[in-house]
Parts: sequence; C-alpha cells; structure tokens
Amino acid sequence: MKSDKPSAQVRRRDDVYVDRSVTRIWEESPSADNPYLAEQCRCHGYDLLELVRKRGFADVLYLLFRGELPTAEEAQLLEALMVAFINPGPRHPASRAAMNAAVGKTDPALILPIALTTLSGTHNAAGTLEEAMRFLRKQQRKRGGEVAAQLLAQANRPAQGDWHIAPGFGSCYNGIDLISAKIADHLVGMSAAGGALRWGREFSRALEAEGMGWLATGVVAAVLTDLGFPPRAAAGLYQIISAPGLLAHGVELANKPLTAMPFVSDEDYIIESD
Repeated sequence: MKSDKPSAQVRRRDDVYVDRSVTRIWEESPSADNPYLAEQCRCHGYDLLELVRKRGFADVLYLLFRGELPTAEEAQLLEALMVAFINPGPRHPASRAAMNAAVGKTDPALILPIALTTLSGTHNAAGTLEEAMRFLRKQQRKRGGEVAAQLLAQANRPAQGDWHIAPGFGSCYNGIDLISAKIADHLVGMSAAGGALRWGREFSRALEAEGMGWLATGVVAAVLTDLGFPPRAAAGLYQIISAPGLLAHGVELANKPLTAMPFVSDEDYIIESD
C-alpha cells in the first residue's frame, strides 16, 4: 500500500532576494535612446575613457580590486610582478596542458581555459595563493629565521620529491627556484615593497641550507600582500598574470601535428603495486 507521507521533510525557504544585482565597482549610464546600451562607464567613480587615455593596465587592475588608483610606486611594483610571471614556462603543467590541447586540435577559444584549470591546482599553482598570503600575514610577527627553524624541526621531509615546507616556499625539482629568488631580490628593492616581501626574503634565506627557498607562488603572494589585495582574489590574479604565457604556448602549437609533442613511452609509465 502506497503511503501518503512524504519521504523527506519539506522545509520552507524564507530567503528574500534582491530586486537587482548591485556593484560598487562599475557604474554604467544608459543611453537616452536605448537603456540596454551604456553611454558612459565608471570604475569606482573614474571615467573609463579617461582611464584609457591616462592610465595603464596595472593601474586599472589595482583600481578594480582596491577601489582607488595606486601610487606611481605601487603601480611600478605591480607592473614588475606581472612582467616577471607572465609565463610559467614550458615545464609547468599548465603550459603543457595548453600545448597538448593545441596539438590535439582543441578549439583555440578553449586552450586558455584548459590551461587555467590546470593552473588552479595546488602544485606550485594558483590554488595555494590564498593560503600563502594568509601565511605571510600571520608570520610577519615573528622572525623569519625562527619560523624556518621551527618548521624544519617539526616536519619530516619526504623521502623523494619536492618539499613545500610552507605555502609559497620549498624546493623546485629538488633544488632552489633560482629565477623566483632573483625576481624576489629585485622586487624587494623597489619603493613599494613592504613587510611581506622583506619577511619572505629572510625566511627563504633561512631555508637555503636545506635546498629550499622562494617559489613563484610565494613571490606573487608577497607582492599582493604588500599591495593590499584581498587573499580571496589571489588565485584569480595569479591566473590573470600567467594567462598570456599560457596562451602563447598553446597558440604556438595550434597548427602543429600530434607528433610536435613528446609521447611518453611504455618504459616511462610506473604502476605501483599495492
């Protein structure tokens, strides 16, 4: 006999939705002839065409997230960061994803989204940026050398593979990421560099004897921290910074055959037994 009793408890939702979406970031003045077309756009109060005439991309990127235009020194630091990490390089899994998608005849419009999905992971990628920023914010109250000694004493280094002792810091291919270290040394000398970059340099130097130091994600996190960006935006900002290089690697191979990329031989596959 069929029961009239509902199988699951029904709960009434009392959520009240807003009548329209609201943003403090962007204002559009509608055209007198067509309200669906904007006649003027403002970003946090600044006219878009004035920004086009007088400001650069780094200025407006800062404005979008911070609600104000950067000083000249802050803009220079952000611009330097964006140039420094414009391309993760062909060894990075995200670049390889773009290249493999390209020779696989993926629609060119999808090459960058595929690469960015890979870049959103946690292996020296965007997925660690928020955690790295929060680590830098918290640990600046202590000396970098003391934090390094404490972490080295508490943790057990893995028998093989890289060791990321803290978000944004560790080994890269079992060694120190030399390019990231050189970039950090340059950025920390710029006028807008702040406590996160300086603390990160002290912390990374304390790790050198163990074959570790800055990772690219750590440098990016330190600069974003010093410039006052919110940690929740960090992963997306890292994707924006790296997107041109990822796309360039994909487009370079877009008309190439499958044979333009290596094919892993059977001998290079390792299947571990239980």
